[in-house]
Amino acid sequence: MSVTETTPTQFLEVAMEAAREAGDIVMAGFDNPKKISYKSEVDIVTETDKRSEAAIITRLRNHFPQHAIVAEEGGGGSTPASRYVWHVDPLDGTTNFAHGFPVFAVSIGLVEDGEPIAGVVLNPWTRECFSAARGAGAYLGQKPIHVSRVAKLAESLLGTGFPVRKRSANPNIHYYGEFTLRSHGIRRAGAAALDLCSVACGRFDGFWEFGLHSWDVAAGMIIITEAGGKISDFAGGPYHPGDHVILASNGLIHKEMEALAADIAERTAKT
Repeated sequence: MSVTETTPTQFLEVAMEAAREAGDIVMAGFDNPKKISYKSEVDIVTETDKRSEAAIITRLRNHFPQHAIVAEEGGGGSTPASRYVWHVDPLDGTTNFAHGFPVFAVSIGLVEDGEPIAGVVLNPWTRECFSAARGAGAYLGQKPIHVSRVAKLAESLLGTGFPVRKRSANPNIHYYGEFTLRSHGIRRAGAAALDLCSVACGRFDGFWEFGLHSWDVAAGMIIITEAGGKISDFAGGPYHPGDHVILASNGLIHKEMEALAADIAERTAKT
């Protein structure tokens, strides 16, 4: 079957196969001593990241040799320009993984002309597999999932994260404090792909973060939108994979989150 005949659901099937293979690699390395290297002072990478990424890329290349691949550890290499780009995080939550904290994921998302059309996020520890394809709904395993119906920020549970690099220059500490006071609570688990899926299935009602990469969000974006949620920048404008700030929610509390983010930004700028 040619690429032009392939549907988002068929793309997703290949991505899920790749995620399951990568998940097995991740779990095989979880209980073993980990060889860790550093991309920067605090940004680590393990041998498991690299093995997982290589397996994913090999499978994607075998099925879609003309597609571009953007992968966290740089294994995508150089590919012809393509309207289809895979965004691969072979081990989202590497720091958790390296410390034995079982919150991490394999995330694989496909973007067509800049818009996510298929994605899978697999938690190898729990074996929970979140997936979605454009127009086909979002799923946790075989079960359809939907965002929550919480309609007030004060009653919401939110997620966020902090970068491993340039933490002192990141403004999120201001947002964290304010959102904590205005919501029912904030959770910071350390794996953005899983945080987005938590919004999609109603565990979280909203999520925001600064400085995420395209491979962190491409899969989670289509899973949230197919689950009925909303994604934007802080001003309510379009968000594209890799933009500086992301705001995701069940849609019902989105305006409240936008308004609070704008208020925080204004007050922070004056200090």
